[in-house]
Amino acid sequence: MQENGEIVLIVSTLLILIIVISLIILFTVFQRKKNFLVIKQKEEQERFEKEIAETQIEIREETLRNISWELHDNIGQLLTLAKIQLQSATEQNIAEVRDTITKGLTEVRALSKLINPEALDNINLKEAIQLEVDRFNRLDFIKATLEIVGEEKEINQKATVILFRILQEFFSNTIKHARASDLVIRLNYSDTDLHILTKDNGVGFKSSTKKEGIGLLNIKARAKLIGAEANLTSKENKGTNLEIRYNYE
Repeated sequence: MQENGEIVLIVSTLLILIIVISLIILFTVFQRKKNFLVIKQKEEQERFEKEIAETQIEIREETLRNISWELHDNIGQLLTLAKIQLQSATEQNIAEVRDTITKGLTEVRALSKLINPEALDNINLKEAIQLEVDRFNRLDFIKATLEIVGEEKEINQKATVILFRILQEFFSNTIKHARASDLVIRLNYSDTDLHILTKDNGVGFKSSTKKEGIGLLNIKARAKLIGAEANLTSKENKGTNLEIRYNYE
């Protein structure tokens, strides 16, 4: 009887030891996994913040390039024309001089919106796109249209920066390479998400052979950072479409 009791005690002790060791192992594994997830989350956050910073720099650089171009090739030409007109000004053509100077002032006012640091740092997606659309139309780059569907919703500031830079990249490629005459941007606001459709009527390309498209991998990677989905489709001689879906929550 005593021997049976000793066996039971030994077995019980072993079972307790096994349970304790198992718990220690499980706790260690859990802690390591937790630490790994914390480190990974921290790395993802750092990567996200770095991407935001780089994107803001890219937006500023693109803006400065636009300002430089407009100052040199647009406003510069208007002022030169005004100078020539003034040199031979008469009562008959003084109205032309006035119109030229007025156009120059209009261009300067438009540029001042882009130069304003506060406007760039606190960018509103609809207003930022509208500035681009107005610039394209004013300079006769392309016939651009912005359409708004639904009630505008407030979008996270960092997400706004990413979305605007994606669209800016699409606009840039459309104007430089697509040889398009029309550009349409539609912002469709619903209760849960924002659906952005951007399309041109340019030369397009074969989606199957243009694997990276116009920075498609970069577009998808940036969209993924804010939990959005981006899809680029194109057909030869029928234009290119970019669709983005972003969930507010």
